[in-house]
Amino acid sequence: MNVKEDAKIVRPFLDAVQNVISTMAMIEVTPGKPFVKKDTTAHGDVTGVISMSGDRDGTISVTFTRDCALSVVSNMLGEKLTEMDGDIRDAVGELTNMISGQARRGLQQDGLTMEAGIPTVVMGQNHSISHMTKDPILAIPFSTPGGTFTVEVSLE
Repeated sequence: MNVKEDAKIVRPFLDAVQNVISTMAMIEVTPGKPFVKKDTTAHGDVTGVISMSGDRDGTISVTFTRDCALSVVSNMLGEKLTEMDGDIRDAVGELTNMISGQARRGLQQDGLTMEAGIPTVVMGQNHSISHMTKDPILAIPFSTPGGTFTVEVSLE
């Protein structure tokens, strides 16, 4: 990706993340400055990964810190969660799917048509994310009152 393409790709993801998290968890989301990620280590404790194919191929991932995942999913379910369990895994997979879907609709308005696979969720400290492409990984950090999360986009 180049700078112009980055901007074209980032906007639909920024919009999708803010819309999905604020709608599903009633939490305000503040985006940080996108950056090129050079390693595979996740910036959190639970990651949803989904493949995308079509006009561009690759993967996106959404990685939450433990505190952020517990906060977001607690708000979604209307009950206080204290453990990283199946509810967290399921919700992160669903949030990843919803963010992907809304971002793909935004990308389609810019002339890019893509389909998505089924999300996979990985849990654990210091886990790695292997994106499908050799292209740079564009990472977009976000903060919430309950913690931070990062969206990674790698499309060729």
